[in-house]
Amino acid sequence: MDISKLIANTKLDTSSPYYLQIASLIKAKIDDGSLTVGERLPAERELALLFQVSRTTAINAYRHLEKDGYISIKNGSGTYVSDRYILGNRSNYEMPWPQLLKPYMQSSMSSLMSELMVSNVLEDKISLDAGMPDPNFYPVHTFSKLYLDNLSALDPKDFGHIPIHGYEPLRNRITQMLALEGIRCHADEVVILSGSQQGLYLTARVLIEPGDYVIIQEPTYLGAIQVFQSLGARVLSLPQREHFPLEILEDYLARYRPKLMYCIPTFQNPNGAIIKAGERKQLIQLSARYRLAILEDDPYSSIYYEDIPPMSLKSLDDYGGVIYLSTFSKTLMPGLRLGYMVAHPSLINRIILEKQYVDLHSNNISQWLLDLFIKEGHLGEHLTKIRGIYKNRRDVMADALNLSFKSKLSFHIPQGGFYIWCRINESLSSKKLLQEALKTGVSFIPGEAFYAAPGEDREFRLCFSQHDEKVISEGINRLEKAMEKLKKKPFSIPKREIKPMI
Repeated sequence: MDISKLIANTKLDTSSPYYLQIASLIKAKIDDGSLTVGERLPAERELALLFQVSRTTAINAYRHLEKDGYISIKNGSGTYVSDRYILGNRSNYEMPWPQLLKPYMQSSMSSLMSELMVSNVLEDKISLDAGMPDPNFYPVHTFSKLYLDNLSALDPKDFGHIPIHGYEPLRNRITQMLALEGIRCHADEVVILSGSQQGLYLTARVLIEPGDYVIIQEPTYLGAIQVFQSLGARVLSLPQREHFPLEILEDYLARYRPKLMYCIPTFQNPNGAIIKAGERKQLIQLSARYRLAILEDDPYSSIYYEDIPPMSLKSLDDYGGVIYLSTFSKTLMPGLRLGYMVAHPSLINRIILEKQYVDLHSNNISQWLLDLFIKEGHLGEHLTKIRGIYKNRRDVMADALNLSFKSKLSFHIPQGGFYIWCRINESLSSKKLLQEALKTGVSFIPGEAFYAAPGEDREFRLCFSQHDEKVISEGINRLEKAMEKLKKKPFSIPKREIKPMI
């Protein structure tokens, strides 16, 4: 549980010492079960940031809680909810939920991501971290009008259950869209998902067993790394290079016989990279030879700012091994919770069996509305609009970075997507920079989050889609100030630890 969510609307007052108010609030959350036995609490520095108090105040709050038996402080490990008070004040028949839960693999970035969540409750904060479209351009009005204009045509049965693989008119509509992009498929090869993240999870769920090898490009989408690791997969990383490392991939295929490769060939998250057209053909040929399944995640290919990107891997698939995954969260609005998968019927049928255990089917009213939206030509109009808006924001961010940081940062201007991937050219840590940046009211994602194993800590991702040009410029200005402050605090970059592959 992220404590920042529990106390996002809490304000301290002058009625009593701040440390007692903080302690009282945490006590209440432990008593009502919101915070459970063994749960890790924020570090003292994070707690101080959350309440905007001094670190001494945070320390005193924890000491007060420790004295009353609510928490235990373990040197070098952290602060945890204690079982001494809870077990002594509840029924002997209380369910021991912490002992019943399966172990949860906590990534090395968990505490850092928690700190970002803490910073979200602060006012005047500029978020350059979340990979989201701008809510000001969600086509809410169009969807509302479609709903009102067409509601009378709906049969009451349309509000009931539909087939697990989705609303048939929408699946047919998607096959027509994909045909224009060179992907020829039948509606039975399409399943509608509650966002592409569900498709990623379901694919891994039906293919991956503990100990199986999975290949990723590095850096890559954090959510994919977490899914694979949570299922016990052993992750093999392809390094970031100007050209796709086919020779390393072939070595992995011959040596480890992996089941699956996950990739974002077009405007990769986080670095905006593109696998070139010729390399895509070679990748398909190599994968076919070794019978490697490829999970092609494609959330950004329609958000391009220069040339139309190369054809998808799925359009080149001549051996039935590419699983194509896309979403409407990045192009329209995340709240639709709609994505889709295209794959060989054998896999689709297995995905459908697994999906029924999760949600029976994705929201049918959303699917009906989305089908109308595409049918009446609104999707193309919307894409044209946001391409112009986000291209301008990309250019403003790039200009601001060049003006503020000059040679202190290296970055490439992406041809599409939402992100600019930066590398610090000085002996500074991106995680330390984030800590300093949060104090100035701006946030980003450190590069370590996008690697399966900890690496050199000099990279970070900035998102330019969520804010207008004025806010972006102010965010980069704050980031520059944070770096200048950090440079006055000497520290060393830890060397990357290379572990032998087992």
